[in-house]
Amino acid sequence: MKELLLGNEAVARGAFEAGAAVSSAYPGTPSTEISEYLAKYDEVYAEWAPNEKVALETALGASVAGARAMCAMKHVGLNVASDPMFTASYTGVNAGLVICVADDPGMHSSQDEQDSRHYAVAAKLPMLEPSDSAECLEFTKLAFDLSERFDTPVLLRLSTRVSHSRSLAETSPREERPLREYKKDPMKYVMMPAMARGRHVAVEKRQQALRAFAEGFGGNRVEYNGREIGVIACGISYNYAREALGERASYFKLGMVNPIPDKAIKDFAAAVDTLYVVEELDPVIETHCRALGLDVIGKERLPLIGELSSNIIREAILGTSPDILRPAEALPQRPPVMCAGCPHRGVFFALTQLKLTVSGDIGCYTLGALNPIYGMDTCFCMGASIGVAHGMAKARGRESTSKTVAIIGDSTFLHTGVPGLINVVYNKSATTTIILDNSITGMTGHQQNPATGVTLKGEPTHAVDLKLLCEAIGVKRVRVVDPFFVKEMRQALKEELAADEPSVLIARRSCALLKSFQTFGKRYIDKEKCTECGLCLKIACPAIMRADGKTFIDRAQCAGCTYCEGVCPSGAIGKYTQD
Repeated sequence: MKELLLGNEAVARGAFEAGAAVSSAYPGTPSTEISEYLAKYDEVYAEWAPNEKVALETALGASVAGARAMCAMKHVGLNVASDPMFTASYTGVNAGLVICVADDPGMHSSQDEQDSRHYAVAAKLPMLEPSDSAECLEFTKLAFDLSERFDTPVLLRLSTRVSHSRSLAETSPREERPLREYKKDPMKYVMMPAMARGRHVAVEKRQQALRAFAEGFGGNRVEYNGREIGVIACGISYNYAREALGERASYFKLGMVNPIPDKAIKDFAAAVDTLYVVEELDPVIETHCRALGLDVIGKERLPLIGELSSNIIREAILGTSPDILRPAEALPQRPPVMCAGCPHRGVFFALTQLKLTVSGDIGCYTLGALNPIYGMDTCFCMGASIGVAHGMAKARGRESTSKTVAIIGDSTFLHTGVPGLINVVYNKSATTTIILDNSITGMTGHQQNPATGVTLKGEPTHAVDLKLLCEAIGVKRVRVVDPFFVKEMRQALKEELAADEPSVLIARRSCALLKSFQTFGKRYIDKEKCTECGLCLKIACPAIMRADGKTFIDRAQCAGCTYCEGVCPSGAIGKYTQD
């Protein structure tokens, strides 16, 4: 049956049809929906793990035990999972193991652009790259088969456009897979140096077999339309090239991007006059082609940065731009801003009032770096805030710790923040850490995490007590504050910054988009009392606006959080008596 599926949904369907039994992941846009769709199938055990490393280790354990398994992550998550991944390349698998990684060209929701094909080459793992939902489903099923056939984890590379676009895919019934027999085999699965040396030999033999397979792989196909122009492309870039050039060009579509089929590429190159390589981000295929001695045109015409488009490709290869309809005026842009009622807003207002240096982290709260809040100094990667603040303290001494805080979300703290806090205690830093506990993983669309007490499948479970966890690490000064009460928040922050020892503030208030969010009633501005000082505008609430020289609160957007009332010096903000 043909269905219109999201790319991520098609991957989940492919895993289901292939008989996958276990899935573990950490949410990360654009990969999140893979696990959310998998969780809808009762036949598949699906979970959120604390981070991507744990997710891959879980999937690897399931594979060794004999069950087909999958884990999914975004590109920066693969950095976290790379340690077990490289070793899993040596050990191989028992049942099929598929690692889905979704890259984010254009950085729609990421702190960097990263081309995960480099990981496939470095770890010597096969990588498939679908270009639409039909291939997402087909290639996922194929990846499980290849994993078992060649005794290897298989990488499935997606991109934002493939993950989040819909196209037709043909679905089939699930093929049940009984557990494979588990056999104790330390020479295969225990990677001490003596065993690892032997497994490296197995990896190189596998590479030879995979190269031979790639030459005849059906997912690598030639579409011949004449000699004048030849294009090698993969993934979404192939779709862009087809749209841009149509039948003016011949195409070599790579479905397997590692290993690349050398002979087939050379044969295609010989059949065309001018050969282009069209790929997003890094010149991975282009570099390989040049190493084969082929004369190709690639990044000298096409950008290294951001997403491609049919227009970019058409102009680069044909030198023409199409006549397309353009809006007469630029479309209005919604500035990136925390939602009305966001509990993080009060924290940042306190931070900026105290003029502190803020070591930030990955989450909704990263928006606090933007004007008019302008309340974050650094942001590197998941969990880095605590370690960076510790480094600042060691570099600049006590003067720094009294004016510096680390800020991190609850899910991010459990992801990779805990080791940083252990380091702070162990190495005697007097840093202050604020854990923003909004009862959910908000940035990626409200996923559960180990602190929420609910699993991916919606089942109740033990919730990690963040206060007890911090105390167990050795932090003696741990206190819970409500960020809605700005003055109390500011006072607590002053007291912890003054302490000459590690301290943690847990700013606890649920996300404004959750049903558990507590509203205190919609607010309005009394025009008679308002002095137009503009202080309420500095909290960057989208419900507070200014027009015709007057500041007002849009009742439709107001979440009833009371932040504005807490910062207004003239008492001009009041509560509607009836909502």
